[in-house]
Amino acid sequence: MISLKILPSRQIPMSMTTLIVLCAVYFGTVINYPVLNTLFHLSDSVPNPFFFYTAPILLTCAFIIIFSLFAWPYFFKPFLFFVVLTSAAALYAEKNFQVMFDSSMMESVFETNLSEISFYLNMTTVCYLLCFGVLPCVFLAWVRITPYSTWMKAVGSRVSLILVAAIGIGLIAQTCYKDYASVGRNNCYLNKMIIPAHIYYGARYLKKTYLETKLDYHTIGSDAQMVATPNSKPTLMVIVLGETARAMNFAYNGYKRDTNPYTKDMGLISFQDVSSCGTYTALSVPCMFSNMTRHSYNKPRAAAQDNALDVIQHAGVDILWIDNDGGDKGVAKHLAYKTINASLNNEDCNGLTCFDVAMLKDAKAFIDNGSHNKLLVLHTIGSHGPTYWQRYPNIQAPFQPACNRSDIENCNDKQIVNVYDNTLVYTDYVLSRVIEKLKSVSSDYNVMMTYISDHGESLGEGGVYLHGTPYLIAPKEQTHVPWLIWMPDEYAKQKGINKKCLATKAQNSNLSHDNLFHSLLGLYGVNTKAHDSTLDITQSCQSLS
Repeated sequence: MISLKILPSRQIPMSMTTLIVLCAVYFGTVINYPVLNTLFHLSDSVPNPFFFYTAPILLTCAFIIIFSLFAWPYFFKPFLFFVVLTSAAALYAEKNFQVMFDSSMMESVFETNLSEISFYLNMTTVCYLLCFGVLPCVFLAWVRITPYSTWMKAVGSRVSLILVAAIGIGLIAQTCYKDYASVGRNNCYLNKMIIPAHIYYGARYLKKTYLETKLDYHTIGSDAQMVATPNSKPTLMVIVLGETARAMNFAYNGYKRDTNPYTKDMGLISFQDVSSCGTYTALSVPCMFSNMTRHSYNKPRAAAQDNALDVIQHAGVDILWIDNDGGDKGVAKHLAYKTINASLNNEDCNGLTCFDVAMLKDAKAFIDNGSHNKLLVLHTIGSHGPTYWQRYPNIQAPFQPACNRSDIENCNDKQIVNVYDNTLVYTDYVLSRVIEKLKSVSSDYNVMMTYISDHGESLGEGGVYLHGTPYLIAPKEQTHVPWLIWMPDEYAKQKGINKKCLATKAQNSNLSHDNLFHSLLGLYGVNTKAHDSTLDITQSCQSLS
């Protein structure tokens, strides 16, 4: 609650009806500027010259009805404080990054940790929150709602207000219904842009996550068994889970810049056409390790059954998940788990985040501790934006000038691409370090590494930044992800995989996260009824000379 000590001693008397109208006008025009701006550009294709000018009136009328339903004594003003402040944050995200707060985005918001939130704090964010959130709340605190003399007058005033708003909506529908129907049908994302849609979708997320009955747990692959290798050496696989890396900026995939300078001579196989399961981590990570396809993915069901790592563990494999990116999103709940302490201040950590190389110490300890079948997952922070420059040391930043600020909308395109490409170069450095470690223990293990990203990233193409766009309208920059495999000849021989065949498949196949569950089983050498050979990238390349 805003302290009245900072307010003038004399408050502004105002009826509830007047306050409702003022708030509706504010939300129908200022707060929803992004959707109005989008409609303005879309109105060029609408023959009705008055179409666009009806939009703020329509929104204002709609908000009058909505706010009237919540305008109760002792509740309305606290409710407005919350709505206005969160809407100011939503306005900043929509205006600068074209973010839409639907169910998927709210899932991402709720599963973001404090460290990740700090990535988005800058002077622009503060100005938006101050101008469009705090100052209106100060005004609201200054207002003193004057009661009506009788409850009949209060009810009559409210009913009359709703009736006038309904008539306004009706008149617009009479004159512009076909225009709105056409624009809405061809641009179905518009309703998700209306602020405060985040409150509705946030409530849906909380209900679905905490109030719905949990499903019974379903064990998958309990019959899993390791396939014996001719040389009898144990298997060591490292899965490097990338963050926000888009395939089109990898030199392996034809990018004009050398973003893979450290591993380019190490013989990696790059799968050229791989699609992600989602456009944000909270969806993609559990989806990609589940046995579900993108179209059939169901989060509650996935959370209530084993994933690919669980199945491999059923085969007696020792698995460790090391995390440097805000959590495993439920994938490692049955696994040994270690998170990097980002609060440290040293050459690899700045107190909020750590460079991905910080994971290698724990990785080495795990690898060197005994000789048996192992699988190591390194969940990297990779190219997490918008604070891209914090993902690598300054001395490992070949592309300059770089956008070394979190309000990336204030950088030019070249600076944004430079800073992003620097993160990919550093990721390549980390991969090279992992490969060198695996080479050093190849006399004791059959070793291999695979790298795959959870989703991609927009860098300003079409005015879109970051990620999290609804998949139906998401640009390819957010869904086209890299998938790399480093597999020594000995590993391929022991697992019965033809590397030339796999390299050819990498160039010509259309793949997705749908393939990961079954491909990990095939690559590691695990037999189970849960394995679907049609989705295993190694299946057609097995047992070839």
